[in-house]
Formats: sequence, structure tokens, C-alpha cells
Amino acid sequence: MTAPAIAPTSTLRAPTADRGRKGHKPGQKPFGPMAVVSVVILVVLAVLWLLPFLWSLATSFKSEADAAASPQTWIPAGGFTLDAYRGVLEQGNIPVWLFNSLFTSIVITLIVVATSALVAYAFSRLDFRGKKWLYVATIASIIIPPQVLIVPLFYQMLAFDMVDTYWGIILPQAIAPAMVFVLKKFFDQVPIELEDAARVDGAGRIRVFFTILLPLSRPILGAVSIFVFIGAWNNFLWPFIVTNDASLLTLPVGLQTIESAYGIQYAQNMAAAILAALPLILVFLFFQRQIIKGISTTGFGGQ
Repeated sequence: MTAPAIAPTSTLRAPTADRGRKGHKPGQKPFGPMAVVSVVILVVLAVLWLLPFLWSLATSFKSEADAAASPQTWIPAGGFTLDAYRGVLEQGNIPVWLFNSLFTSIVITLIVVATSALVAYAFSRLDFRGKKWLYVATIASIIIPPQVLIVPLFYQMLAFDMVDTYWGIILPQAIAPAMVFVLKKFFDQVPIELEDAARVDGAGRIRVFFTILLPLSRPILGAVSIFVFIGAWNNFLWPFIVTNDASLLTLPVGLQTIESAYGIQYAQNMAAAILAALPLILVFLFFQRQIIKGISTTGFGGQ
């Protein structure tokens, strides 16, 4: 009696559900209805954010007559012109103000990043008496409005003879408790085993801080640096109060003196605003990857 013949099994696998989805990588979700809705919402929000900026940009290229005409149009009847920018550049001392803003903002950024990183490391890794209450006081200082400190800071600058000096502009802005909080939270998530391994090899705390922790913190340090730079660049109130010398004015304060001296000139006001915002736009365009990476970094290795 012969054995029944066994049909050969096919070596072909059944097509999986993912093979029918062309154009999608393994693990990648298809572009579904919710993704379309999200993109539409983001586009609408982007347009709403860009409209005021585009209107300011268009107004800055109008003549004063077209900028004050009613009704307003995107394209002026007399055509676009550079008269507003010429007026701002001729009436003010833009190069000096630009240098003052760059110098003070860079120095403020360096001091804030250096001191905040050291303080955050101490709160994250060291144990000392009064650490808890000192950290609570640091966090509580975040909620204090900066305007409340204007008068005591000004009297302090007077006592130190720092009014109308670069240090009078820089030092009161060189403390940023919010940055201490951000960096401390990041340091808390760096595995302590990395530092223990380095200390077993003979590295001290300073060497561990500079060779282990800081290289791992480059994304968040980059984001903190950019945020501090933008805040220092845009700060108007404190430089306006502490400086009277025209050669020490920062760009926002200097542009305001032009507006006050020559009355309301809409085209020139918009041109001045564009000139003041242009460096920040360039900073964001060149460092947007660091900003996004720093914001999204919530744990070790960006996890």
C-alpha cells in the first residue's frame, strides 16, 4: 500500500497588510484624516501669525503718505520705496546701537549660561545644608515680576557707580532662575552611573562637570543660550532706565528715541521694528535645529 502523496508546501508567504501600503516605511503611520486636520490647523495658525509680520513688512516699504492713507492696501498706490529705511538710518546712530545690543546680549548670555549651569549642577548633584530652601527660594523668584525690582536695582547701580555703563545694563540681567530650573531638571535625568564611572577613574567634580555633563547637555544649553539672548536683545525697560548716554543706548531704546523725536511716522516705525527684529530672525533661522532639539530634550539622550 503506497503512502498518499503530500502536496508540496509553497515557499511563498502570504502578503502582509503592510505590503499593500506603498510609500510607507515599516513602523510609519499612514497619512490619515487626523494628520490632514492637524496640518490644516497648523497652516491656519502659521498664516495668522505671519499676517501681522507681513503687514509690518509691507508698511515699512511704503511712503508716509501711503502708510497713513485710508483705506489701507497691501500694495500702495505710489509703489514701494526705501524712504522709511533711509530715514531711520539717517536720523539714528544704528551701528553704535547695534553694537551695544550685540555686546550686552552676548555677555549676558555667556554669564547666564555659565552661572545657571553651575548652580543647576549643584542643586542636582550636591548635598549641602539648606539646599531644599535655597532651591525653593530660587524657584519662587521666577514668579516675581521684573518691574518690581526696577527701583531697588537702580539704587544699587547708583551705589556701585554703574549707571551709564555697560555693566549697569548687563549685571541686573545676568541672573535667570528659570534657566536654573530648566537645566536642573535636565541634569537630574542624566544617569549618575556615568559620573560614578569617571570618579572611579580619578576625575573630580569639576572635570566630571566639564567633560561628562556639559557635552551631554549641548542641545539644552543651546536652547537656553538662544532664549536668554532673545530676552536680553528685546529688553527695553531696564536699558532705558539705566542709560542716559546716547552712545550706550541699545537698539530698541535708540529706535524709540527716533520715534519720540519725529512723531508718529507709521512707515518709519515699521522699518525700525523690522530692523530691530532682523537679527533675531537670523538667529532663529540659523539655530532653529538647536532650539527645537533643546525644547524636545526631556531626558537622557533626547529620549
